[in-house]
Amino acid sequence: MSVKPVIIIAEAGVNHNGDINKALELIDVAADAGADFVKFQTFKAEKIVNPTAQKAVYQKNNMKGDEDTQFGMLKKLEMGDDWYPVLIERCQKKGIKFLSTGFDSESIDFLNKLNIPFYKIPSGELTNKPYLQHIARKGKDLILSTGMANLEEVKAALEVIFLEGIDKNQLTVLHCNTEYPTPMEDVNLLAMRQIAEELGVKVGYSDHTLGIEVPIAAVALGAWVIEKHFTLDRGLPGPDHAASLEPIELKSMVQAIRNIEKAIGGNGIKEPSQSEKKNILIARKSLHLKREIKKGDVLSQDDLISLRPGDGISPMEIDYIIGKELLLDLPKGAKISMENLR
Repeated sequence: MSVKPVIIIAEAGVNHNGDINKALELIDVAADAGADFVKFQTFKAEKIVNPTAQKAVYQKNNMKGDEDTQFGMLKKLEMGDDWYPVLIERCQKKGIKFLSTGFDSESIDFLNKLNIPFYKIPSGELTNKPYLQHIARKGKDLILSTGMANLEEVKAALEVIFLEGIDKNQLTVLHCNTEYPTPMEDVNLLAMRQIAEELGVKVGYSDHTLGIEVPIAAVALGAWVIEKHFTLDRGLPGPDHAASLEPIELKSMVQAIRNIEKAIGGNGIKEPSQSEKKNILIARKSLHLKREIKKGDVLSQDDLISLRPGDGISPMEIDYIIGKELLLDLPKGAKISMENLR
């Protein structure tokens, strides 16, 4: 069967720490790893969070002694409008596509002017009907993350999107868990299959576990898109660094996913591959004599042994060979053939 190449989104997110030079370096890392897209986050803090809203537990743990509020944290992580042409130019130079997630209507409009190829809806906006309507009205393909959601909430979000004219073929739904990092026992990867089967949409996986095993497994289970956070250094201060891959790990993940694509891309028929056909005679066995046999002797099972190579009579034919008369003297270890028997 034909397997469509998995879209790998290297999620730089806010791991630039408000420094455009770090953002440029993140692009270089994602391109070197072989990812298809490098994705940032576009927002204005005052448009997405109340000034008094507290940070998530994982954000507090990862940013000890820093700003107490989400607003203070996010304000430091905004990307300036003047960053975008610089980042896009770097992406073009490095041969990787630029993406950013817009977290509010103004950010969506801004990204639309940049002609990004599709929109990514973050998990936190899945229950934000005005946001869903606004982004769907742009008419572009959508990728929807579903962290913290149950299936009914996902269905409700899709209903909003479809009512705005988005077709199922324009949509990919990502299974996701928004704990950073996600405990392995909370991944529930088979929920991705439930989404595909019950909603009839393309599926993928946005990963926040430590390591690369889970996104690789997701590809084997049919993920069409993989999104994974990465960083220049997991020890950097910031909300997402601790749950992100470092450069060498990102490259390993991409390589592993490309290998899995090849592994599941066969015709689905159980048959010898071209590469292994040459090993059939070497690895299999054929019937040989366990002892010296004289002409006229009748073969019994005790006279026969299965030995490599497999270029003679298959041991699967042993019942047919037992009781045959030998037509000539043969030494111990000789490979028997049908022309020696009657």
